[in-house]
Amino acid sequence: MANGIYLYGIFPPSQCPDLHLEGLDHQPVQMCELDDFMFLYSETQQDRYLASRKNLLGHERVLEQVMQQGHPTLLPLQFGLIISDWEMVRQQLTLPKGDSLKQLFSKLEGLREVSIKIFWEPENELELLMQENESLRTERDRLEGKSLSMDQVVKIGQLIEREMEERKQAIVTQFQEALNPLAIEIVENDVLTDKMIYNAAYLIPWDAEPQFGEEIERVDSQFENRLRLRYNNFTAPFNFAQLPDAN
Repeated sequence: MANGIYLYGIFPPSQCPDLHLEGLDHQPVQMCELDDFMFLYSETQQDRYLASRKNLLGHERVLEQVMQQGHPTLLPLQFGLIISDWEMVRQQLTLPKGDSLKQLFSKLEGLREVSIKIFWEPENELELLMQENESLRTERDRLEGKSLSMDQVVKIGQLIEREMEERKQAIVTQFQEALNPLAIEIVENDVLTDKMIYNAAYLIPWDAEPQFGEEIERVDSQFENRLRLRYNNFTAPFNFAQLPDAN
């Protein structure tokens, strides 16, 4: 689809940012007003865009730069969305879902998305568990070096697994108790690796981010460098800009 239209996001009718941005394939980012909505786009140079790290970051960078320029209320569109003409957008989006779009703009006004991913080292946590849990350590030591039946193997494995899960949940709960009261809405996403124990996005008031970041640091300090955190304090609200499915 040579010279198609690549879509990044949508602004409410009241916003009309002055853009000097570069999008995918080094194309200038432009705007199109359609049915009282402002669409952020650039012309395509490819038939489709692979979900490579470079392309994904390029898509997100355009949205974040626009927000940083003072236009925070923005509906991000999914990566790789290419159209052939604006009539397609009118028929499939602005006409049938215009009211839903306006409701989303109203919901997101004055708010921002932040996200946190929490990682631990399972081997280190297991060793700490054994140091702290005398009964479990005694049971492990009693069985060490013996020829175990399958039932014994399963039993000790289940005990350790249950204790590790409780340990993990106790960490997550401390962060939730500190952060959840600051949020308007929360989306808990799937953990992506065996070392990741929590993965969540928070919709918070725009000016509440400094307090949110301070709370993360406060809770993290209680674990004495046992955890590794990835905190994104500025991103387009992908987790909170979902249109309802069509009937």
